[in-house]
Amino acid sequence: MITLTQLIKRNRSSRRTKTRMRKHHFCRSKALHNRPQLKGFCTRVYTTKPKKPNSSQRKVAKVRLSIKRHVLICIPGMGHNLQNYSVVLIRGGRPRDIPGVHYYAIRGKFSFIFREKFERSSARSKHGLKHDKNRIFH
Repeated sequence: MITLTQLIKRNRSSRRTKTRMRKHHFCRSKALHNRPQLKGFCTRVYTTKPKKPNSSQRKVAKVRLSIKRHVLICIPGMGHNLQNYSVVLIRGGRPRDIPGVHYYAIRGKFSFIFREKFERSSARSKHGLKHDKNRIFH
């Protein structure tokens, strides 16, 4: 309960309400500002450990976006060629086990063109692999 002295010092202020996003806004990631993708360059590339039940080394990069904002991104797939000042394209979505990471890098664009060392039959578009009809998947 507020006291009389506190009321004299500062009046009651109404709570700010968050504005709701309309349904036609397709992108709910904050840094993207309702864009599907954004370009940026890596300022730091490192590995981190995931949250409690999982254990591994997740590849993460800190990226400075073209709108002068820094975000953490996850580097998908196995193996990568990213280093400082590599240019990447980011999309929304987040790995659920790495705190603070809310974006993914898109393979096959700008400096992030490294192909994976093994054959991949599913989720090829997320990892930058073209569909090859002659390739036999086991």
